[in-house]
Amino acid sequence: MSKVMLLKEYKEELQKAGLLTGCVSEDGFSTEILFVTYDSRQVKPGTLFVCKGAAFKAEYLKGAIESGAVAYIAEKEFPEGEGVPAMIVSDIRKAMPVLGDLYYDHPQDKLKITAFGGTKGKSTSTYYMKYVVDEYLSSLGKAESAVLSSIDNYDGVIREESHITTAESIELHMHFDNAVSSGIEFLEMEVSSQALKYDRVLGMRFDVGVFMNISEDHISPNEHADFDDYLSSKMKMFALTDTAVVNLDSDCIDRVMREAEAAGRVLTFSRENKAADFYAYDVRKEGDSIFFRVSRNTSSSGTWKDEEFELTMPGLFNVENALGVIAASTVYGIPLECIRTGLRKAKSPGRMEHFKSADGLINAFVDYAHNKLSFEALYSSARKEYPGSRIVGIFGCPGGKAYQRRYELPQTAAKYADKLYICAEDPGPDPAEEISAEVAGYAKGAGIDYEEIEDRGAAIHKAIMEVRRPTVLLITGKGEETRQKYGTVYAPCRSDADYTMEFIKEYDDSPHHAVRRD
Repeated sequence: MSKVMLLKEYKEELQKAGLLTGCVSEDGFSTEILFVTYDSRQVKPGTLFVCKGAAFKAEYLKGAIESGAVAYIAEKEFPEGEGVPAMIVSDIRKAMPVLGDLYYDHPQDKLKITAFGGTKGKSTSTYYMKYVVDEYLSSLGKAESAVLSSIDNYDGVIREESHITTAESIELHMHFDNAVSSGIEFLEMEVSSQALKYDRVLGMRFDVGVFMNISEDHISPNEHADFDDYLSSKMKMFALTDTAVVNLDSDCIDRVMREAEAAGRVLTFSRENKAADFYAYDVRKEGDSIFFRVSRNTSSSGTWKDEEFELTMPGLFNVENALGVIAASTVYGIPLECIRTGLRKAKSPGRMEHFKSADGLINAFVDYAHNKLSFEALYSSARKEYPGSRIVGIFGCPGGKAYQRRYELPQTAAKYADKLYICAEDPGPDPAEEISAEVAGYAKGAGIDYEEIEDRGAAIHKAIMEVRRPTVLLITGKGEETRQKYGTVYAPCRSDADYTMEFIKEYDDSPHHAVRRD
């Protein structure tokens, strides 16, 4: 629960952290702080206002004071803040976790937190873990766990679509507090490279931190200057972790394992290295399920040694995600049957959602895959799982970030696909047609058939209605998201899953259906 504290108590905490460089109007430091925020729209009487970000404008502080802010914290003094006390800090981003943790009375200490990091598989793994944990909690008659992901958030109070992988630190502590207040014991979350680089999770402790993999991504002036910056940011998770669970099949594994030593304990998993603590083998698809066995190294504690597991969510690559979750679950002592049942039930909104046509010609998958590593896994798996089927990709690339995707994605897809539809995917500050033209240029260079259709719904519709023989449609990048970013505006839109469901029904009801079946 949030605590009513005096401003001087926040000052003392910032002094302990070595962040406080000065104060303004110290005679007002006996003021009670009733709320903490950096969003001027949320300010209410008694607020400590945080002046944050490169885009911060002094007018925000002026408006906050007019709305009831009684103090502010910033990296410099603002004339617009005249009349209220202020704390000046050396690094506002490092100060925010201190403020959030103190205001919400250290809620993370009352939760068992499992964090997932890496380039690919964070969202799916987070939901796999939630299913396993919830199965365990249900067996004990307890409420479901909390989840914070790039798909959605649930903390016992708030259930919402998410628009960022890892929220700012003050929001994170708010979610933690909601979970604790709701009697929740476990929380699963994704941790992005940006959250680690910009100290959103500074000072936190993860009971278990699962590192999935690493591949070049998010390289741009707005994200990471180069791959080393990206990798170094990812590696910061280990110092915040009690037990690290590491994928030995990851690129850069030598460095990853060295960095993992910063955690209190390290467990490993692999589909290639039999010496791993958890080794997956005998992976096979039977019907709509994927089965695999896991051999547990005798050096890792526990009772079971070699067991079979089943996934009903499509994608052979998901065995890797499940393997990390199995290893993480053993840290908490979750029984084998809860792990088995949880994984068998596990689904992830917008991840490998499977839609079939009535005539069996269409197998459409809606997924969030959006980088080279996830494209390689998705397209190669589709080729293995549906031999003889035509493969069609529908995707775009974002604006203002991750520029390498514009050549990596079409070139990766071209190795497996027969045709690509290139459409808008959060173009943001860049003209959508320019992004598509750039992607199309690389598709042309890779020698694959393609079409540019900016409207995602129109692209999905055409791809479905053109099917004449067994086809796998891979519709990636947006999943269940219901907004599209143009410029600085998030425009509402229908999700890829909604489009796919509607257009497959239209296909099924088409008067030419019988012709296609012949």
